[in-house]
Amino acid sequence: MPERRARPERTPKKHSWRRQPPAGAPAPAESVPPATGHGKAVPVPAGNGAGGSIVQSALYRDGRHIASPGSLAETFRQLRETPEGMAWIGLQRPSESELLSLAAEFDLHELAVEDALEAHQRPKLERYGETLFVVLRAARYLDAPEEVDFGELHVFVGRDFVITVRHGAAPDLSAVRRRMEADPELLALGPEAVLYAILDAVVDGYAPVVAGVQNDIDEIETEVFRGDPEVSRRIYELSREMVEFQRATRPLVGMLHALMAGFAKYGTDEELQRYLRDVADHVTHISERVDGFRQALTDILTVNATLVTQQQNAEMRALAEAGFEQNEEIKKISSWAAILFAPTLVGTIYGMNFENMPELKWAAGYPFAILLMAGVCVSLYFIFKRRHWL
Repeated sequence: MPERRARPERTPKKHSWRRQPPAGAPAPAESVPPATGHGKAVPVPAGNGAGGSIVQSALYRDGRHIASPGSLAETFRQLRETPEGMAWIGLQRPSESELLSLAAEFDLHELAVEDALEAHQRPKLERYGETLFVVLRAARYLDAPEEVDFGELHVFVGRDFVITVRHGAAPDLSAVRRRMEADPELLALGPEAVLYAILDAVVDGYAPVVAGVQNDIDEIETEVFRGDPEVSRRIYELSREMVEFQRATRPLVGMLHALMAGFAKYGTDEELQRYLRDVADHVTHISERVDGFRQALTDILTVNATLVTQQQNAEMRALAEAGFEQNEEIKKISSWAAILFAPTLVGTIYGMNFENMPELKWAAGYPFAILLMAGVCVSLYFIFKRRHWL
């Protein structure tokens, strides 16, 4: 990395592409945990371009922490007065006035500032002159609801400054700051080293997510073969999260390769080149795992659909068999009812007590009636037997 020159005086510029806040309007103040000492958040008063969204503003020289200014204006002033100094400003959901103040001081490109203000951007790497703009999607696994929570991080990297704009809970940049301050040799490499540490933290944050998702997939496989009716919904929800996870990780592979392609052009330190290659290896591995998760979930969903179809077919077959057996019983009952109805009909007719009824005094009437009943019953029996109703 080439030797950094003393920071020249910059003339703040006004950007007319965004709505300017009314004159005299107070900057929104948000609650920040009051703390002091380097590596921790410091209270930042409202006004003078410093809103409560500033998590930390610190100055470094030769890898050593030298100051924690209490406002953006103070940070700008001290950085101008510190040759070979570097400012590291961390913000969370900043206001428009704060970003415009930073844009005017560090000559940030208006498109990058607009992206950082509006958020909901895809991971990308853009270079605007001497400033590198990086958008990252951090992720963390929530054990209780068993879901992946995504955050968005925007990073501006210049010759003597690093600005991080966080939208979401992840990643924990305070841990990154503590790590860098504990390693002055690495921090002395400048803003590129800070960018490496942020990239490394984001990528390391993917590991628990991968482990959590792998555990979820193992549980889903068990539920599928156990026939859990709610497993389809769980597969669908996890598949959607994997789509988001893939959108967060896949662009990182190209971004890191683009960074590595510029090593020679921008004179990146050799040790830092090794670190960035290591991060690129980890990202490639995680991207492959995520692709594997999506394919596994697709296969599991197919298997689950097949098992559900088989179960439905078995239930339909069982219902059909039960209906067939019921029909057979109904046939038997109907057949015997018809057989018994014939003698009942004959006996009912001859049982009528009418005086002028024909054949009442016929000597062969009784045997004839019995034979008629028996003949009808036998005939019906053979008819039903032939039709397999009996």
